[in-house]
Amino acid sequence: MPNATILVVDDDPTLLELIQDHLRKAGYVPLIAKNGNQGLKLFAQESPHLVILDVMMPNKDGWKVCEQIRTSSDVPIIMLTAKDQEIDKLRAFQLGVDDYVTKPFSFAELLARVGAVLHRGERNPRRTVVIRSGNLQIDLSRRLVIRSDLRVELTPIEYRLLEVLVRHPNRVIPTEGLLSEVWGEQYMGENKHVKHYIWSLRNKLEDDPGDPQHFITDRGFGYHFE
Repeated sequence: MPNATILVVDDDPTLLELIQDHLRKAGYVPLIAKNGNQGLKLFAQESPHLVILDVMMPNKDGWKVCEQIRTSSDVPIIMLTAKDQEIDKLRAFQLGVDDYVTKPFSFAELLARVGAVLHRGERNPRRTVVIRSGNLQIDLSRRLVIRSDLRVELTPIEYRLLEVLVRHPNRVIPTEGLLSEVWGEQYMGENKHVKHYIWSLRNKLEDDPGDPQHFITDRGFGYHFE
């Protein structure tokens, strides 16, 4: 996405300057914020196409900033952190983060992730499609999910996984295919991400998550939407 506006929020001025320079050279329009509050203010004013957000910041950390953004927007978010523990990755994805980059990283890697996240948004344009199955109604054009006449709130990753499955009803999609479509090629092999989010969708959308009728596991291969 040429000329995409990208908001970078980090309390390290040297890193901010370097990221800004690399984004600009790659054809993006960078916006810079030195703390969480400034980042939220810029986000509200500028409506960027993507947010790069550091986790460890004083006062309002990246988790809190992400939570506030997600109350009103599904804009793509890439988290930057020095942490590399599984619990931190799961927390990030549960908050609706699109990608997760561990420090130290190369700027080539960061730009590749930025491009991949923006490209996923471009290649999945919204179309007027309403899918009904049992007590579920899924309006893909409005990103609206209804279960038993009640709206169900999904995180951006939950919704993308749901969308990939429901666009191919009764067709088994390999776990690796779901990883590629929802998370990106760099997450190939991280099958636990798919398993976790299938579990999350079942808890939100199945009458009995222990006996799913919609999100079916095809053991050793993948999943399908019934």
